[in-house]
Amino acid sequence: MFSTKLSGAPLDAPWDGADWDDDPDWDFNSAANDTPEQLYAIWDSTVDRSRARLAAALADGGLDQLVHLSRPDGRHLSLRRLLCDLIEEYGRHTGHADLLREAVDGLVGEDPPAGWHPESNRPLLSS
Repeated sequence: MFSTKLSGAPLDAPWDGADWDDDPDWDFNSAANDTPEQLYAIWDSTVDRSRARLAAALADGGLDQLVHLSRPDGRHLSLRRLLCDLIEEYGRHTGHADLLREAVDGLVGEDPPAGWHPESNRPLLSS
């Protein structure tokens, strides 16, 4: 959704193939049979795409430029606002996921599976 909100670009895989009419709970059902490795690969590639698009947007106009996403009255949000919303939303969902996981497996903490490392160790922004 970051890229769509940023520039109006269509959703990337796997979300571009979702049939929301046939399965309104696609976002909950789509990964039921995926392995952790597949899910982390989707995560890594999505993060890489978003980082590249953010870096290009920052180089092209900085944080105060307007993005595709607009309010109901038609005013467009700034890239700064989009990033703040992304951070807030990510933090909220990370907390929800931890609560659900802890209820299932009884383990507490925020660490990914042992041995997992993001494919890209590049910083979000380089100097």
